[in-house]
Amino acid sequence: MLLSSFTPDLIEAGCDEVGRGCLAGPVVASAVILPKNYQHELLNDSKQLSTEDRLELQEDIIRDALAWTIAEVGNEEIDEINILNASFKAMHLALDKLTLRPEFLLIDGNRFKPYHQIQFECIIKGDGKYLSIAAASVLAKNYRDDLMNKLSLEYPGYAWHTNVGYPTLEHRDGIRQLGITPYHRKSFQLLPAQLELF
Repeated sequence: MLLSSFTPDLIEAGCDEVGRGCLAGPVVASAVILPKNYQHELLNDSKQLSTEDRLELQEDIIRDALAWTIAEVGNEEIDEINILNASFKAMHLALDKLTLRPEFLLIDGNRFKPYHQIQFECIIKGDGKYLSIAAASVLAKNYRDDLMNKLSLEYPGYAWHTNVGYPTLEHRDGIRQLGITPYHRKSFQLLPAQLELF
């Protein structure tokens, strides 16, 4: 069972981002503040959930959360400031939009750029340990998957409707055959450095 809080006496926001390892599209972050002692039997790391479960959970999270937000940093800015800084910026932008000011931040992962002198704790695989981080991971993933599904209609041939921008064989085949789109991250290695010759 996931934990409801790290600091029982402080208003906590859980933060997570998705899309860091993608070749195309934005990095998306979410911040969620849940009620104290909140419980949900289904809520877990978004990577462990089916699409149907995630969409159902999103309704519950939006209904139950004291505050929630989503923010994104696009591929062009990722190329300018690098993906790590873009991930931090997306989380900061999500925190900026919260209607309730958190007193403590739970960050998924092992690194974070301090935000307005608010205490924080980085937790590796935090989306599988704390409900607020899990909730943020669900909202961020649903938002980004939906965005990449829509972009796949605009730019067919890269299988974004299934890989959502990650470096799958189909995605890289699309890059080889069609070139890149305005949504590709030019600073990333879009194709392997050495392609096999047949």
